[in-house]
Amino acid sequence: MEDDAPVIYGLEFQARALTAQTAETDAIRFLVGTQSLKFDNQIHIIDFDDENNIINKNVLLHRAGEIWHIGASPADKAVLTTCYNKTSDSRVVSCAAVWRMPSDWETGSNESPDDSAHNPQTLELLCHLDDSAHSNAACVLWEPMGDGKRVISLADNHALLWDLQESSTQAAVSSSATLEGKGQLKFTSGKWSPHHNCSQLATANDTAIRGWDLRTMSQIYCIENAHGQLVRDLDFNPNRQYYLASCGDDCKVKFWDVRNVQEPVKTLEEHSHWVWSVRYNHSHDQLVLTASSDSRLILSNMVSISSEPFGHLVDDEELSEGEENPHEDKGKEPLQDSVVSTFEEHEDSVYAAEWSSADPWLFASLSYDGRLVINRVPRALKYRILL
Repeated sequence: MEDDAPVIYGLEFQARALTAQTAETDAIRFLVGTQSLKFDNQIHIIDFDDENNIINKNVLLHRAGEIWHIGASPADKAVLTTCYNKTSDSRVVSCAAVWRMPSDWETGSNESPDDSAHNPQTLELLCHLDDSAHSNAACVLWEPMGDGKRVISLADNHALLWDLQESSTQAAVSSSATLEGKGQLKFTSGKWSPHHNCSQLATANDTAIRGWDLRTMSQIYCIENAHGQLVRDLDFNPNRQYYLASCGDDCKVKFWDVRNVQEPVKTLEEHSHWVWSVRYNHSHDQLVLTASSDSRLILSNMVSISSEPFGHLVDDEELSEGEENPHEDKGKEPLQDSVVSTFEEHEDSVYAAEWSSADPWLFASLSYDGRLVINRVPRALKYRILL
C-alpha cells in the first residue's frame, strides 16, 4: 500500500542541482550535484524504493568543481552533463562538460552500503562543452526525446548547439545564436521545447523570455518584461505546444501562450520569495510544481489551462477557436484551478524540483542545505485525474 508521507534524505553537503535520470523509466532515480568548496564535489545517485518507502544512494566523485546545474541524457542513462565552477588563476570560471558514470557503479553498493561513500568511484570525463571563446555556462539542455547526440549550452550571451560525436567524447558547435542589445546581456536559464520537432528553444535573460528557431538560430518571439524581476526558470507544457510556464524573483509563476505574448494567460502568486523552479508533470499537464526561497514547494492543479480543461482531452485548435467551439462543452465552465498542497519539509531555499521519469505521481525537491525530499501527488487527486 503506497504511503503519502514524504521521504527525506540528507546529503551532508550544500546542493542546488537536481535532475531525474531521464533515460531510466523503470527505477525511480534522481541525480543530485553538491556544492562544496572544501571537499571533492559529488554526484549522489538516489534510488527510491517505493514499495518499502526507502532511499538507496550511491556516490560518484565530481572533482572538477562545485555543481550549479546537472542534466541527464535522454538516451543513455550513464551519461550526464554538469555546469560547475572552477578556480583558475584566482578567477572563478563556470565550465560545462559531459560525463559518464563508471559501468559498475551499481555493483559497489549492494554488498555494503557504506563502501560507495568511503571510497566512491569517479565520473569519467567525456568532453568539455566550452572553448576559449565561450565560457561561463549557465546550463546545458539535452534535446528532448532525442538520441543523446545534441545539446545546447547557454553561456554568457550565447546559445550554442553542440553535436556530440564518437560516443560523446567529442563535441562540435554546429550553430549558435547571440543576445544582442545594450548592457551586460547574459542568459540565466532555458528550455528546449519538445514540440515542433524539437526545433525551438526558450531562454530567459534578466526579465525577458525569448523564443528561438534552432534551424535558423533566429528569435521568434520576445516577452520583454515577463516578470518584474529576474526570470529564474522556464518549462514547456508537454501536451500543449504553445504553452510555457515561467517563474522569477517577483515571487510569481506565469503561464504564457507564445502566440500572444502581450500578457500571461494566468499568474500564480502563492510564494513569498523568489521562485527558482517550475515543472509541468510529464503526463498530466495540469499538475505544476514550483520551488522557492520561501522554503516551500507548491503543487498546483492548473486545470483550466491544461489539455483537459473540462476533465477530458481537448485539442489546441478547438481551445483557441473559443467562441465558435461547436462541442458540448459550450456552456460549460472549465474546472477550477487550485493549490493542491504546500509542502513544508524544507528549512532552506528550495532550488529545484523534478518529476520522476519512471512514476508520474512522484517528485523530488532539493534545498540548499542538502535536504532532498521525495513526495507524491495526494492519492485523492491522483484518482480524480485517472477516473
